[in-house]
Amino acid sequence: MKQPGGQEVTDRALVAPLVAVAPPRPGTPRTRNVTIKDIAREAEVSIASVSRVLNNVGRVSDATRARILSIAERLRYVPHEGARSLISNRTATIGMVLPDLHGEFFSELLRGADSAARALQMHLLVSTSHGDPDEAAAAIRSMRGRVDGLLLMSPHIDSNFVARHLSGELPVVLLNAPPGAAPHLVSIDDYVGAVTMVRHLAAAGRTRIAHIAGPVGNSDAAERLRGYRDALAHGADPALVFQGDFSVEAGRAAALAFTAVSPRPDAIFAANDMMAAGCMEALSELGVVIPDEIAIGGFDDVPLAHFLSPPLTTMRIDVARFGRTAIDRLVAAIAGQADMPPVEKIVPTLVIRQSCGHASNHSRTTSLQGAEHHEHA
Repeated sequence: MKQPGGQEVTDRALVAPLVAVAPPRPGTPRTRNVTIKDIAREAEVSIASVSRVLNNVGRVSDATRARILSIAERLRYVPHEGARSLISNRTATIGMVLPDLHGEFFSELLRGADSAARALQMHLLVSTSHGDPDEAAAAIRSMRGRVDGLLLMSPHIDSNFVARHLSGELPVVLLNAPPGAAPHLVSIDDYVGAVTMVRHLAAAGRTRIAHIAGPVGNSDAAERLRGYRDALAHGADPALVFQGDFSVEAGRAAALAFTAVSPRPDAIFAANDMMAAGCMEALSELGVVIPDEIAIGGFDDVPLAHFLSPPLTTMRIDVARFGRTAIDRLVAAIAGQADMPPVEKIVPTLVIRQSCGHASNHSRTTSLQGAEHHEHA
């Protein structure tokens, strides 16, 4: 993980059976490094036997194993990661390049990835591209030779970027990239999430459902817009689609635009919760009663969604699970597993709160692959 000054730090060590430094006893000068040769010599066994014991592989008698481990502990043997990687050609490190580290989404993504990596006794080496394709390419170059595989998320990733900047020798899993960009993809099923939300609004009796879209060129936004259009029984009215950018300000602007349309919409599906929050704030200022006059639905289920007035109905993404799935997929790719589908999808869950009013019973069956979750706030 990078500190603010840019220095790479790690917070745990792996168990590795190679070279170690024995801390000096108090009051004595520093001694040379302790090696497995020293352990083998004192235990009167071969170096291979020591390696098998410390690696926990191969057959060694219980008595010999106990003697080797006792001597290693007495000599204060500790692993040396650099030597281990030279022998095994593995670093036990996974690289992760993200567009940003700000906000709950990336915090949860890192939490899920770190928990999965920790369970496998692996490190994470994290960098950011700040949404810039050149910085993404530079981050990838900086990780060459330092990681066993790479997780990569960037709004600029496509097959051309992969061909230019990623060699086939380094296992790579792309996050939320277009289909076909690389052999291994893990994505949020934005399309299914959008269809689920629109069908829920329709089941609640809403007939003019508007959409606040995300930024142009963003694959998540494009899939949510596609799902919105496909879920409408009578097709999308261009006047009911507002081009946003995932910001609160875009939600406020959309509210002003939609209230000027005649007849105005009776429901608004925002492509993320922040735009939904801005929309709700502006509608309240205009005297529009939510959900009686206009129902609101969002996407992401950020913590703010529960505390809006009224609380926001939204599509919940299990972001930590997203991170864990990405790590599991990458580790399988590093191991050479070939029988994996090209794309793994994380399906969002519908969380029903008061911003959409009371849905009919039919809404309980409209979430396609996802399960619905009801909250009473």
